[in-house]
Amino acid sequence: MITSFLYMGYRLCSAKCLVLGLSLTFIMGCYLASVSIPSEQKMLPDAVKPKISHSTANKKTLAILVPFRDRFEELLEFVPHMYKFLDAQNVPFHIFVIQQKDNNRFNRASLINVGFLYTKNVYDYIAMHDVDLLPLNPDLKYDYPAYGPLHISSPKTHPKYHYATFIGGILLVKKEHYELVDGMSNKYWGWGLEDDEFYVRLKEAGLKVTVPANVTTGPDDTFL
Repeated sequence: MITSFLYMGYRLCSAKCLVLGLSLTFIMGCYLASVSIPSEQKMLPDAVKPKISHSTANKKTLAILVPFRDRFEELLEFVPHMYKFLDAQNVPFHIFVIQQKDNNRFNRASLINVGFLYTKNVYDYIAMHDVDLLPLNPDLKYDYPAYGPLHISSPKTHPKYHYATFIGGILLVKKEHYELVDGMSNKYWGWGLEDDEFYVRLKEAGLKVTVPANVTTGPDDTFL
């Protein structure tokens, strides 16, 4: 079943889809606009809830937000990999693919903002997750970042970016902290810079970004 609705300048469409036998949710965002995170005026329909088992009953729930445009081959690899990787950690999660459907340049931050608004009433924290980063090291724990954002793809392990203030790729943020900094800026069209601006927001809010502990792999063997 597919539902479509307008929300603060966005046309959203959500559907429960099957990819290689695994479920995820597509959110298609058109007519991108500047949206302030706390300025909601209408409620979105409830997001799909994660499956809770006895082993995950007392854990915080994770929404994996994947900003996306026309990279279906990578998505077909990403979904089963992440299900296997996170099931081994007993993390209750659901994957949300936020797809930009207009002809403008890609706006990664705005898509993540849409995903956050859609999932915030159901999930405790989000993973801002690039579709082309597949974690290999089991020491990369997607645990609830209670005290500050957790950068899974740190500068020491990311295959491409290694500068000290880099927080792109995969970043875990609890919903209260995402709202505290008013989400990400919608001003950045095309690739890059939105993560650097988000780092400044986190720093000005007094939030310290941490990285996974006890990771011994490096840029060549931490991610596929």
